[in-house]
Amino acid sequence: MSRIGNKVITLPAGVEVSQEGTVVTVKGPKGTLSREIASQISMSVEGTEVAFTRESDDNKTKALHGTTRANVANMVEGVSEGFTKTLKLVGVGYRAAKSGSKLTLSVGYSHPVDFEDREDLTVEVPDALTVKVSGISKQRVGDLAAEIRAVRSPEPYKGKGIRYEGEVVRRKEGKTGK
Repeated sequence: MSRIGNKVITLPAGVEVSQEGTVVTVKGPKGTLSREIASQISMSVEGTEVAFTRESDDNKTKALHGTTRANVANMVEGVSEGFTKTLKLVGVGYRAAKSGSKLTLSVGYSHPVDFEDREDLTVEVPDALTVKVSGISKQRVGDLAAEIRAVRSPEPYKGKGIRYEGEVVRRKEGKTGK
């Protein structure tokens, strides 16, 4: 039994959910998102509540039931509130700068690393050591944040690198000297 799949999604004011075949579309004040759902899962919209049911109880369908409900709930949250990931740069001389539609990271390489803006995402640099990625799609925000973090992942000896806000880096002990 999928406990998450059986939960009902309550729609906030100004958000509409519609379904055409297997494509679910969510419209809200921040934009519109669409996603294809599995054919084994059916969706019903009654007033301000969205419910999901599955046609069989095999393991794959149970997994799809909860996943589909979670994906649509994230779409509803995205078009109503949006998602934000904050990254921190830790290290001597590490800095980020935004010029026009380009994010430039100086993180200890012999060259700066550039990222172009994505059409549906917003990248902000409130200060030289902080980068904020925001948008309506949780998946796209997380993907861009992961790409930025992968430029210089935190290393375990000094803790230098790009990390998510609140991320704890497990530190290792260095070599023992004689």
